[in-house]
Amino acid sequence: MPFTDLPIEGSDLSSIRGQEHAKRALEVAAAGAHNVLMTGPPGSGKTLLARALRSILPPMTPEESLETTKIYSISGLLPSDTPVLASRPYRSPHHTISHAGLVGGGRIPRPGEISLSHRGVLFLDELPEFGHQVLETLRQPIEDKVVTISRASGSITYPANFMLIGAMNPCVCGNLGNPRKACSCTPSMVSRYRKRISGPLLDRIDIFVDVPQVDYEKLAGDVTGEPSTTVRERVNEARSVQRRRFSGTSFQANADMGPSEVWKFCTMEEAAHGLAKAAMEKMNLSARAFHRTLKIARTIADLAGAEEIGVAHLAEAIQYRQRSVD
Repeated sequence: MPFTDLPIEGSDLSSIRGQEHAKRALEVAAAGAHNVLMTGPPGSGKTLLARALRSILPPMTPEESLETTKIYSISGLLPSDTPVLASRPYRSPHHTISHAGLVGGGRIPRPGEISLSHRGVLFLDELPEFGHQVLETLRQPIEDKVVTISRASGSITYPANFMLIGAMNPCVCGNLGNPRKACSCTPSMVSRYRKRISGPLLDRIDIFVDVPQVDYEKLAGDVTGEPSTTVRERVNEARSVQRRRFSGTSFQANADMGPSEVWKFCTMEEAAHGLAKAAMEKMNLSARAFHRTLKIARTIADLAGAEEIGVAHLAEAIQYRQRSVD
């Protein structure tokens, strides 16, 4: 079966009522392979949205499929009836996972969850509940797209180019900002909870999105959103544009770009420069955060079929920078 004809996996977006803003954010993330952090109360649909992301991801290229197959073969996880993996990996380890389980390790070093997520999705639910050391080990692989495991006998490097999808509550009890239920957390409790995720790690997240409780009218109504097949078509077209853009390089998507590629490919219309400057100053964006905002804007422009980043594309990208969890 050709990779382009593979059946869609995961929950269909049309089965999720409401959350239009979150679904749009996931479309942008899938189109550019961007990292996402969803924040919302328990039961608002964060896990369901993460699972639905699988249904809009583009099929792997033959090269990506071979890379992924090698990792699973080394790990002893390649199904006997599946000589080549064609579907993008989706890994969702529990927050009690060890450092070695996430990064890899053992006497004979084997790939961990971040390498098993290569070219796919690593979903970390209840992100602040993961150990501090475990979370901090994500910083280097997110930036370098590889992970190196060192032992006395030597070291080995595994690929780790994955989409990180995190989910967290707004506070310890989960009710901060919930109009239906009062929050029982003190300001200091909220602050400590949010600080479990370090600033440098947050700086490596591309898209921040709030996932609020869904109103009864939307849950009980007849209105459904776009099906995953329609969204996936737009994502596939945007990824095709990016493959042509990065032809001859190792890059597959906009999220892979470094600073030099950002300045080369993320050209803006004249009117967008003023907005970019104002956003960087008012939001106090670091250089890394600013580059990530431009990469998101480039993806949004690709979805719209635009050659240059316009004001509307940049404005939407800026909306995905979150201030409330800093």
